[in-house]
Amino acid sequence: MKTNEQVGAQLDALGDATRRTILELVAQTPRAVGELADALPVSRPAVSQHLKVLKNAGLLTVRRNGTRNIYAPDPAGVAVLRAFVERFWHDALVAFTQLAEHGRAETQ
Repeated sequence: MKTNEQVGAQLDALGDATRRTILELVAQTPRAVGELADALPVSRPAVSQHLKVLKNAGLLTVRRNGTRNIYAPDPAGVAVLRAFVERFWHDALVAFTQLAEHGRAETQ
């Protein structure tokens, strides 16, 4: 998946409040579907569908532990999303600096 496509899929995935909560929960500690279902007001099948969306977007990894799948954030996928957001932060800081310097030059 190309970076732009991945970021688009990630932003789409995180557009849902339940998926954001799932990502926050597994960031605290890797969890199985049942553990997530116990912590959320949605059914176990619904949690599984949310996990599939997050995994397909590159935000989660899954590892097998006996009969359970354990979900955790995917550091590589999160890094792609972080780089995307940081680009906006950088651009905003540059624009603010330019505005501050331009405004200062006009008042002197």
